Amino acid sequence: MKRRLSAWNSPGLMLKATGKNQSSRLCWLLSLSVIFWFLLFYFHVVVFGGRTIDKFIKLESNLSQTQPLKAHHRPSPDSYPFIRALRTVENMSDPCGGRYIYVHELPPQFNEDMLKECQKISIWTNMCKFTSNAGLGPPLENVEGVFSNTGWYATNQFAVDVIFGNRMKQYECLTKDSSIAAAIFVPFYAGLDISRYLWGYNTSVRDAASLALVDWLVKRPEWKVMGGKDHFLVAGRITWDFRRLSEKDSDWGSKLLFLPAAKNMSMLVVESSPWNSNDFAIPYPTYFHPSKDAEVFEWQDRMRKLERPWLFSFAGAPRPGDPKSIRGQLIEQCKNSKGGKLLECDFGESKCHSPSSIMQMFQSSLFCLQPQGDSYTRRSAFDSMLAGCIPVFFHPGSAYTQYPWHLPRHYSNYSVFIPEDDIRKKNVSIEERLLQISPEKVKMMREEVIRLIPKLIYADPRSRLETLKDAFDIAVQSVIDKVTNLRKDIIEGREDPNFIEEISWKYALLEDGQREVRPHEWDSFFSKPKNDGDFDGSSTVAAKNSWKNEQRGKS
Repeated sequence: MKRRLSAWNSPGLMLKATGKNQSSRLCWLLSLSVIFWFLLFYFHVVVFGGRTIDKFIKLESNLSQTQPLKAHHRPSPDSYPFIRALRTVENMSDPCGGRYIYVHELPPQFNEDMLKECQKISIWTNMCKFTSNAGLGPPLENVEGVFSNTGWYATNQFAVDVIFGNRMKQYECLTKDSSIAAAIFVPFYAGLDISRYLWGYNTSVRDAASLALVDWLVKRPEWKVMGGKDHFLVAGRITWDFRRLSEKDSDWGSKLLFLPAAKNMSMLVVESSPWNSNDFAIPYPTYFHPSKDAEVFEWQDRMRKLERPWLFSFAGAPRPGDPKSIRGQLIEQCKNSKGGKLLECDFGESKCHSPSSIMQMFQSSLFCLQPQGDSYTRRSAFDSMLAGCIPVFFHPGSAYTQYPWHLPRHYSNYSVFIPEDDIRKKNVSIEERLLQISPEKVKMMREEVIRLIPKLIYADPRSRLETLKDAFDIAVQSVIDKVTNLRKDIIEGREDPNFIEEISWKYALLEDGQREVRPHEWDSFFSKPKNDGDFDGSSTVAAKNSWKNEQRGKS
């Protein structure tokens, strides 16, 4: 007996028995825990998620059919907040169907207050006279008979903000109901705003209005519909004035176009970036702002009948500090050619300050040379075409990739292209190149330029043309088309996974229906140095020079 008890009470046997009991107890507790959580989950699903289960069962049943899963995950078109706007086009009795514009009522600090303090807009120019007459500036007297008797104004090239804003007030399809709007306009005078602070102000001051505007917009219910992708604004300056790359006070301009919210909006500028997709170029304003179709037709007829004794002409100043500029060679060729006419521009008094002198020279020329300015584009290109003069471009960024809304894709129908390098290396005589074009071809090209005139001018904002579409009309319709196509793509679940913003200039050249970009003959013109995100690696210098030279009257 003692031997049994002793064996039973031995340490080894007790350890084995204890371990066995603990293991059984642990398994039992684990089983209870699993049962408890299963019951809890079942209770939650049955009581709170019954409807979800029913929907899931139905969805699984539908998925057994031929339609793919993705199609069933796509919301119904009726669920999109912009569907009313898309369907207005179906109302055949509504002439504004698909064309309504909603205009934000911004606080006056973003527009009207700037006009009240117009003397502060520019340190070089009294902008008060240029913001008069709805942004057209003072009327031009037709002393020398170069202009028409009506519709001509001393318009500043940076006045598009005001002209466009006043034209929008006359737009025939404005609406107070944003749910039917094809697009939403933001009447912020971005160009005038930054003009005030380009010199002698830190980045905080330069960015203040842009940041305040974005803060105001993103809180609006209209913004939340598409995150701002249906919004657009206008700034009558080059894009580089709104693309500051750093927070250094020494860097140029504001960072408006780099703000996350602004990247969703469309910004219309007089020169866009070939490497970004949130800005779109519209024409510089010219001196002609007709109020009736008849004024346009009369001007076009007059340009057809003019005698043009000069083969080609150039109005501009050299750029001795810019080794890439070909202006020096162009001036030299003008001086050495019997068929060349030169209007030299420089600081101080010059005929380049006179709209009459400029237009008179363009009207007397078959071809007008339009090299790059301090940036890609020049107002002079539009003044020359207004005069019926065939433009000669030397860089595709001066017109072809800039203004696809307003100029034909087939550029050889209305212009001549001579690559800059051909001039730089003295491989081409401009006179010989132009003389190779047959008189019949020249006549056809000039007629095409004259035909384009209505699309390149801004009508008087205080009136409206009857049948013709001007630069404003084309820009607004192009924005509407862009937003409408985006909305349709959202509904259909379409997107372009291969879109590359850095080559956005190529997309503007695609024919209708094309989506894929390929290597292009102009690739070398838009290649950028590594680690440079700006205009030929020098957007700050270009913008500064453009501001100084253009404000002082140089072309």
